[in-house]
Amino acid sequence: MNPVVHFEMGYVDRDRMKQFYEAAFGWKMQQMGAAMGNYVVVQTTDTDEKGMVKAPGTINGGFYQKTDNPLSHAPSVVIAVPDIKQAMQAVTDNGGTILGGMGANGEHTMEPGMIPGVGLWISIQDTEGNRASLLQPLPRE
Repeated sequence: MNPVVHFEMGYVDRDRMKQFYEAAFGWKMQQMGAAMGNYVVVQTTDTDEKGMVKAPGTINGGFYQKTDNPLSHAPSVVIAVPDIKQAMQAVTDNGGTILGGMGANGEHTMEPGMIPGVGLWISIQDTEGNRASLLQPLPRE
C-alpha cells in the first residue's frame, strides 16, 4: 500500500492563513521563499530530528497560493510511492491524468520535479476530478 503522507491546502492571504492555523490549532509554520512558490510548510504534530512524525497515523502538510485554476481550490493529499514513474503509469493506465510538476526554475513540466531534501513530486487528477500528488521520498539515513 502507498500511504498518504502529507496534505495540502490553498491560501488567498498567506498571513491571515498562518495566523488562523497557529492561533486555532497551534500549528507551526515555516515560510518558504519565492523559489518554492511561497509555499508554507506546516507542522501539525511533533517530529523527530529527521522531521518524521512521532505519532503513528499523523501527518504534516503545507499551504500554497491559490490560483484561478479550480483544482487549486480544494484540499489535496500527497501519496508516497516507491517509484514515481511506475505510479504515474498506474495513474494513466487506470483512467487518471498527470497534471504536472514544477521544474528547477519554477516552470511547469510534465515530469516529476525535485523538492530539495524531500523527493520527486508530481500532481495528478483521479477519475473523479480530485487533485492529488505523488511523492517518491528521498531515502532517509
